[in-house]
Amino acid sequence: MGKGSIEEEGKWASLCNCVVNFLLEEGYQLTAFELLHELLEDGRHDHAIRLKNYFSDSEMFPPDQIARFNSSKVADPQALLEEKISTESKLALTEYDLRLAQEDVTRLTLELQKKKESSPQEANGSLSDVPLSDGPSNEKAKREITLSSLGPLKDAEKRDLNCAVKEYLLFAGYRLTAMTFIEEVTDQNLDIWPNNSAFVSDALRRYYYQYLSSTSEAAEEKISLLRENETLVKEKESLSHENDSLLKSKELAEGQVSILKRSLETTQKDLKDKDKQVQDLKQAMEIQRKELNDCRMEITALKMHIESSRSGKAWPDPNESEDTNLKLVDLDPYSNSDSNSIATEEPLSSLTNKTVTEYSTNGIQSEGSETSDSVSVTCNGDVCGGKKEDAQEVLFVSIPEETETLSENVHSSNKEKDSHNMAMETIQVLADALPKIVPYVLINHREELLPLIMCAIERHPDGNVRDSLTHTLFNLIKRPDEQQRRVIMDACVNLAKNIGEMRTETELLPQCWEQINHKNDERRLLVAQSCGELAGYVRPEIRDSLILSIVQQLVEDTATVVREAAAHNLALLLPLFPNFDKYFKVEELMFQLVCDPSGLVVDTVLKELVPAVINWGGKLDHVLRVCLSHILGSAQRCPPISGVEGSVDSYLRALGERERWNIDVLLRLLTELLPFIYQKAVDTCPFTPSADPPTSPKKDDLCFSTSFLKLYATGHMEWPLFEWMHTDCLLDLIKLATFLPQKEDNLRTRIVKYLLNVSERYGKDYMEQIMLPVFLVAVGDGDSADFTFLPLAIHSRVKGLQPKNMISERLATMCVLPLLLSGILGSPLTRDQLAAYLRKILVQSKTRDNPFSSYHTTEFIDAVRFLCTFEEHHGTIFSILWEMVVSSDPDLKANAAALLKALAPYIDAKVASTHVLPALVTLGSDQNLNVKYASIDAFGAVAQHFKNEMIVDKIKIQMDAFLEDGSHEATTSVIRALVVAVPHTTDKLREYILLMCSLIE
Repeated sequence: MGKGSIEEEGKWASLCNCVVNFLLEEGYQLTAFELLHELLEDGRHDHAIRLKNYFSDSEMFPPDQIARFNSSKVADPQALLEEKISTESKLALTEYDLRLAQEDVTRLTLELQKKKESSPQEANGSLSDVPLSDGPSNEKAKREITLSSLGPLKDAEKRDLNCAVKEYLLFAGYRLTAMTFIEEVTDQNLDIWPNNSAFVSDALRRYYYQYLSSTSEAAEEKISLLRENETLVKEKESLSHENDSLLKSKELAEGQVSILKRSLETTQKDLKDKDKQVQDLKQAMEIQRKELNDCRMEITALKMHIESSRSGKAWPDPNESEDTNLKLVDLDPYSNSDSNSIATEEPLSSLTNKTVTEYSTNGIQSEGSETSDSVSVTCNGDVCGGKKEDAQEVLFVSIPEETETLSENVHSSNKEKDSHNMAMETIQVLADALPKIVPYVLINHREELLPLIMCAIERHPDGNVRDSLTHTLFNLIKRPDEQQRRVIMDACVNLAKNIGEMRTETELLPQCWEQINHKNDERRLLVAQSCGELAGYVRPEIRDSLILSIVQQLVEDTATVVREAAAHNLALLLPLFPNFDKYFKVEELMFQLVCDPSGLVVDTVLKELVPAVINWGGKLDHVLRVCLSHILGSAQRCPPISGVEGSVDSYLRALGERERWNIDVLLRLLTELLPFIYQKAVDTCPFTPSADPPTSPKKDDLCFSTSFLKLYATGHMEWPLFEWMHTDCLLDLIKLATFLPQKEDNLRTRIVKYLLNVSERYGKDYMEQIMLPVFLVAVGDGDSADFTFLPLAIHSRVKGLQPKNMISERLATMCVLPLLLSGILGSPLTRDQLAAYLRKILVQSKTRDNPFSSYHTTEFIDAVRFLCTFEEHHGTIFSILWEMVVSSDPDLKANAAALLKALAPYIDAKVASTHVLPALVTLGSDQNLNVKYASIDAFGAVAQHFKNEMIVDKIKIQMDAFLEDGSHEATTSVIRALVVAVPHTTDKLREYILLMCSLIE
């Protein structure tokens, strides 16, 4: 806040305090009370402190009086309108007075500033004479100073003060307070201010200044303003100093930055110079190396000539004794042997059969071929010195053919080295250019650079450059599609073949790890593919550690395609693992992927990963135990449908979407494992063929025959993988079924398909002699179960499935009977038994010896409804239904109508026309009203699910027949049945229903 604004605020506060003192001194309480409210509304709580203290005194102002103040009328609407008109007329004058007042304030401020500058000592002296703190007593005395201490006011003075206060209130915007003040001053007319010396613009402020000039408060206020002014000046100076220091720091920083830039430029220039020097030195080294090789060849030839001269012959005779030996010195600094090591001894006589070329290349042998009786040959000074040319001449004269061979070999060697050097220079140029070229090549054509990148990675000697190029290889395309990923992976595989295990581990795999958290799915997908395809080119211990860790992280990826690729490549990886240390981790990953929310991932796991895990780990029994545990656990974790203990719904579970999905995919997993289970059972069969061929079981039989089962029933040998199916799997599936409500038809269908697959693979004998007794006991029909082919040891376990009370009987009928009908008796091998069993539970249910006679019909109907979801059983069902329709028992007929109603959603229009409608017409003409009304509901269900015109016409005709009976109950049943069908039926039937309703009204 600036100096002017601070002074203005201080003057405003002092002037407001003056008005408050005046109002309280003169007893204008209503005006003071109104001013209090306007100050609070204006946010000037500090200015309103004295007024709040004044009116909060309960002795002076009881609460009822304050309430009257709050409820009192300040002015009526007419007075407010007049005040508004008068205020608007005075607004122009007020604005003019305001401008004059502002000019006066400016002039007075300038005069005050001049006085301060002209007499600083006087001002300082006055400041020092005034005490900084008057103490509590002086503060109290100062607060007690009022206007009455100046003596009583005269009428003219009071009139002038009233007019000045009114003018101040209007100028300050407190209009309601001003109106209250005018009404409260009853003895004077404040709208007319006589033109005298007191009548000036902004009068109250001028009075206040005049008052301050003659009181001690004026000195205190000036002191406070001067102190505040000094404080602001000091703050300004400190800020100025701080700004100067910041500017200096900025200049220093900029100077340092410029120095660093110059230093960087100098360093870069030095690096370029040094690189150039390195290149020059390399070239010089290559030239020197060539010269050294030439000298080596010459020295070798000279030594041979010296040895021959010492023996007194230009060239050794082939028949000469082999005791004379020649030793050559290896001068090649790049040889694996030491530069001072002695070459292999060679008999001098053998030189006639060996060319000089062979000694120049192969004669400089490795250090392992040295012998203890080697003879050193030193270079004679005459020959190696001034007589070098003569020696060479003698050599060429004595052995012209060998010398020519030597010259050709030296030329060939130099040519090869020049070619190698040129290749390395080409690789260097390629490695330098590729990172700069790649960004400017179209994405769809970058794969054409792969051969160049691979060549540079494979042959460049610098590891840092190879890492950079490998990074370029993996980042060649930002979002590679399937074909591009295939091309990149083929390149990586070829590169891994060429560079070996260690470089694959240290150069390729780190690039895979670097890409594992890339934001693009395609790049993470490239990592997943590399895990399976590069695993064969690294050490075995790396496969089940680093690569498995990469796969494990990819299994948690958010992208479906990445998780699918992780599953696929994990299947490729498993056969390459050196041991089974990580089996349980792999099995855990398999179950995690099986329960993946994506069907694409689940399909890949079931088709590829599951067989790979079983074939690799060989722990089928453990996988089966874990699978069944997960299936039951998923259902048991869900809350019951009802909390009413002892009810059927308290046993059934309200499955969530996630649990329902998990159970479904785990049942699919169980189905995929079935071939492994069967083959393992066949492989572990403990029985041997008997001497009787007709009764002798064969281990390679496709199904378990009766002869197998008879041997098994004796219980003399253990057969755990065979027993697992009916002692663990079937019992757990029955337990799972008792958790599933009626609406969970999809899961129930999944169980049925598994049971049908078991029947198909294990054979008819196993299904009839093992599976059927288990399910008969589970549905409460244990008396029909035959335990002949079950060992005595498991009888008690199977019989434990028998329902023990009414609730368990209802659960068995509701949940297990559909599995028995559809999954066991519904097998193509035993459909003749299905018809007999349906007749038993539907037609013969009232006989005394029938175990289902006490069961509820609703559960039977729902079990048959579920059987009808399999189209192949429709013929069997409707043949039983016709027996019920033509029966003389009205209860069977009513049950037939209820069953037809339940089957309507699962049949087609042809079956509805040929089977359902004729049966319903027959039931609709029955004399028994219960049968007739039950058929009406069934007609409504048919109308709800079919829009065929012929079917609709038949339904209309039958409905007319029901309405002609004239009974109220029949009419109500017709309306109730057809209203349900209104949203789903045809317009024709909908118009018929509306017409029927209007006629009934």
